Amino acid sequence: MVDDFEGISVFLAIAEARNFRVASERLGVTRSAVSQALQRLEDRIGVALVQRTTRSVRLTEAGELFYESVRLSAAQVSAAVQTVREVEANPSGRLRIAISSIAESFLSGRLLAGFVEAFPKVRLDLTITDEEFDIVEAGFDAGVRLGEVIEQDMIALPVSAEQRQCAVASPVYIERHGTPSHPRDLSTHVCIGWRPRPDTAPYRWEFTENGRDFDVSVDPIVTTNDMGMMIRLARAGAGITFGMEETFQPYIERGELVPLLEAYCPPFAGFYLYYPTRHQQPLKLRALVEYIRKSKKA
Repeated sequence: MVDDFEGISVFLAIAEARNFRVASERLGVTRSAVSQALQRLEDRIGVALVQRTTRSVRLTEAGELFYESVRLSAAQVSAAVQTVREVEANPSGRLRIAISSIAESFLSGRLLAGFVEAFPKVRLDLTITDEEFDIVEAGFDAGVRLGEVIEQDMIALPVSAEQRQCAVASPVYIERHGTPSHPRDLSTHVCIGWRPRPDTAPYRWEFTENGRDFDVSVDPIVTTNDMGMMIRLARAGAGITFGMEETFQPYIERGELVPLLEAYCPPFAGFYLYYPTRHQQPLKLRALVEYIRKSKKA
């Protein structure tokens, strides 16, 4: 399809400069490119717009009429572009983020509270979910997940320190049932497990021994999709549960939970904000990315 606007900016530059060299300098292109663009425009509309001699450049009668007709419209378009740029200079709009329920440091709110204070026109729409899905297809701007499960074609920015999973139990449970010395001993203990949905199997507890990763399929006496429920039951002495050490840390510090099997729970890469690669990222997302980067340096 022929673009009716092609070459008009070149024609306007020539009409205002009355000089091909000056017009090319204003447009940042070669004189040859200016001449060719004008020629294509004249060929398309079937009328000569500019009369050129070795000494001067002037508009034909048709060129004068065309110039008067398009210059005001061109000015309006330029004003519209400037308006859009000014709007984009102030990040605004809804920013949708899908966040893992175990991204404790990100969900603590401190970073996000600072962001909304710095960018009051941005409306955060946060969905807490442990489902694995395509954030682009689902209409999200970004997500927060463990680095090991993020797709390779995404840009990823760390938003936490290294993480570690561990098993925990209350002092009451330990007094009654003792402590497992190896992950395989969990089969003889009462366990509290997690699963994302009723139609999925309980999460297998993951450990490392001598550099080799392995998992243990426990038979939970209680299974839930709510980490808060798991913690409450563990604190009450109902059994051993398993999850992110960062989530358990406040209860460990208060002595309400005791970490178990720590020798089999090495650290690993933590949580990342991830988003798709695009030529032009939405300004609201760029603002969040830059805010996170500056916060990490502070």
